[in-house]
Amino acid sequence: MSEKLQKVLARAGHGSRREMEAWIAAGRISIDGEIANLGDRIEADVKIRIDGRTVSIKSEEDLICRVIAYHKPEGEICSRKDPEGRPTVFDRLPKTRDSRWVAVGRLDINTSGLLLFTSDGELANRLMHPSNEVEREYAVRTFGEVNDACIQRLRTGVTLEDGPASFDKVKAAGGEGMNKWWHVTLAEGRNREVRRLWESQEVQVSRLIRIRYGKIELPKSLPRGGWVELTMEQVNYLRKTAGLNEETRTVLGTDKHSVARSKVKGSKIRRAVRKHKAVASKPGRKRI
Repeated sequence: MSEKLQKVLARAGHGSRREMEAWIAAGRISIDGEIANLGDRIEADVKIRIDGRTVSIKSEEDLICRVIAYHKPEGEICSRKDPEGRPTVFDRLPKTRDSRWVAVGRLDINTSGLLLFTSDGELANRLMHPSNEVEREYAVRTFGEVNDACIQRLRTGVTLEDGPASFDKVKAAGGEGMNKWWHVTLAEGRNREVRRLWESQEVQVSRLIRIRYGKIELPKSLPRGGWVELTMEQVNYLRKTAGLNEETRTVLGTDKHSVARSKVKGSKIRRAVRKHKAVASKPGRKRI
């Protein structure tokens, strides 16, 4: 059965469906030597090229849906490459075969915390769609006067430049004086929405950390710059949320040696993070 070109390419991890549609419109993709058009449908036996390079297309049955949780540090941008030479969230991710990682949403350069990546672009596309209101939770450190009336306004809603917005929950989480910590949740992913909501009350955000995406929490043992593969149960929670069929396979080891390997996983992650920092700090690498 034929499928839309952008859906097949997204599923194979070449990018999100939106990215693939933009590449088709720009004439970067060809089908059997002919420039592709939006709306083209393809069979499994065609030859696809992106920028003249042949790429793999596999059926849904041939692909294993993988998802990793990444602890994004402040200072990294959510782009594959940066003309200014700044570090990106893709720099430290593991290599994949016949696909590439697609970010599920974005975090701005000054925000840290949980960022999900998947090898299934269709999953990323659906999770990012506004119709899938996945709850996100953030730890926020604010500077400024925050009273009960301010909290009530943030819960009931304020008007931002792109429309009404509000937090679903606002919970105090400690702090002293003008510096306070809060846990806030919302089910939207608008640009800088958490910061803009607080700024609408003349309150400055000095730290912002995403600690949860739906039921997926940022692992407390995961260092900044580290990543961990999600279990099949967690992957299927995300797939169910996105309205996709369950995954029945995983790349995680199930043999008796997996338990032993898991005990040293944390130290391996930390060594990899230290090694990356050492490389990034060498002369010639532009820092922020």
